[in-house]
Amino acid sequence: MNETPFPPALPGEAPAAAPAPAAAPAPAPGNAEVIERVERIREAVGQAFIGQADVLEQILIALLAGGHVLIEGVPGLGKTLLVRALAQALELDYARVQFTPDLMPSDVSGHAVYDPKTESFKIRRGPVFTNLLLADEINRAPAKTQSALLEVMQEGQVTIEGKAFPLNPPFLTLATQNPVEQEGTYPLPEAQLDRFLLKVLIDYPQLEDEKRMVQAITVGRTAGDFDLSQVPRVLSGSDVVALQKAVAEITVDPQVIDYAVRIVAATRKWPGIALGAGPRGSIALVRAARAQAVLSGRDFVTPDDVREIAKPALRHRITLAPELQIEGQSADDALTALLAKVEAPRK
Repeated sequence: MNETPFPPALPGEAPAAAPAPAAAPAPAPGNAEVIERVERIREAVGQAFIGQADVLEQILIALLAGGHVLIEGVPGLGKTLLVRALAQALELDYARVQFTPDLMPSDVSGHAVYDPKTESFKIRRGPVFTNLLLADEINRAPAKTQSALLEVMQEGQVTIEGKAFPLNPPFLTLATQNPVEQEGTYPLPEAQLDRFLLKVLIDYPQLEDEKRMVQAITVGRTAGDFDLSQVPRVLSGSDVVALQKAVAEITVDPQVIDYAVRIVAATRKWPGIALGAGPRGSIALVRAARAQAVLSGRDFVTPDDVREIAKPALRHRITLAPELQIEGQSADDALTALLAKVEAPRK
């Protein structure tokens, strides 16, 4: 863990060291260059994360949009490998936190410690001070520990002992949870779920993809994981920040924004949905649609982009009525019916 001098609590003590000057931002790339860079990321990560093209695409959408991801799937599907491969390809700092019932908030964010040699307090930074944070099995920790991520996910900073410590961008949280095993888990509250830009569902791989995966990992190797040294480094952290800024400038027609807002508004009065998405859902839908357009090779957003990313952007922001849950329907089932009824702009 890194330690940072903490401002003294008593007068007369030495002041905290001034922060280092920020590096000059990379120039914003043009649209063609954005698309080319995204393809390089996709190809690099795809060398380790075999198959599951939709999952990889949605992770890239969150990265380009500067949002966080909740990944839901049974163990052993490569969620950790995906995050590690992404960190390797982008030359980003990576940290993993295994959430457990006894994990404390300070274990995630950091805390102040007293140094008897200097007779002053220092900040011991937690694992959130990174670029890519894997919050593994996030629902195994109680709410007070889950809440340690609320501030950093929303504001990009951590407050310790009353002082705010900003993180160096980019920062992306990828949290995982197992949808099957519920014993000893703590469901994420709505406020926590709403911080995630997307909720990605990862399923078992196709048969041919699993054959390729087994071959890549077992042939001539005694380890049980992919050799990430084969993943090329294609972009730096400053390149990622420049990409995010470029994606934020992608053109969105007012009619497309109207379409996205009408979809979210429909969740608030749709039969079978007890709790609809709030305004943050509308914002997330437009942000994700911009990145979806880039992955599709365009520099403008279409209604199809909004429709394609609507389920990952909204499935965790709605609550089904008990009668639909009893019938075994899912949030995706309700959103499929809703999307079929909300009219898209024709122009």
